[in-house]
Amino acid sequence: MIKARNISKHYGELKVLDNISLDIQQKEIISIVGPSGVGKTTLLQILGTLEQPDKAKNPIIEINGQQINGLKKKALARFRNENVGFIFQFHQLLPEFSAIENICIPAFINKTSRQKAEKRAKELLGYLDLKHRADHKPNELSGGEQQRVAVARALINQPKAIFADEPSGNLDSASADRLHKLFLRLRDEFDQTFVIVTHNEELADMADRKLEMKDGKFV
Repeated sequence: MIKARNISKHYGELKVLDNISLDIQQKEIISIVGPSGVGKTTLLQILGTLEQPDKAKNPIIEINGQQINGLKKKALARFRNENVGFIFQFHQLLPEFSAIENICIPAFINKTSRQKAEKRAKELLGYLDLKHRADHKPNELSGGEQQRVAVARALINQPKAIFADEPSGNLDSASADRLHKLFLRLRDEFDQTFVIVTHNEELADMADRKLEMKDGKFV
């Protein structure tokens, strides 16, 4: 599902990633752990096409058989919208929009009709036990509900892989546990692939593989 080779990243003289290679299979949950500042989020953003690796090492990144390094900016944005979902520590929902409107945004960017997008969004809200909250704005939702809306938004375009950066880092323990179990359900029922950066040991240990980073590389 995901193939990465020769992934390095420098910001000026600062080396953040040091020639990382990685293979992730479909329906696999990967957790990436390690102290702050070792390059976990940078790696996640590169794998998810939000950042570019150093070109000097001739990097390769493939998602679902499509080589993405080298794609022009517009083509890369389209690929990202159609194939990749993101979940962040802070849900990043737009406060002026309702839950269902927030979920539909990636579908609208993909030129999906409003009728089809809203139908899919309602299905996801039902799956996530949020159907009764469809018309509520983010400030009317609990932290756990907001994060589940963010999960639905990540799923709306039926992506090949979901990249999550500290997804339960801003949740209480009960909401975090519910979110962790949700990831397992999505993997089992939708064959969803997850790459998760986390400091939460329970979430990290739940993954099929736990990869530890130190000094810009895997230990």
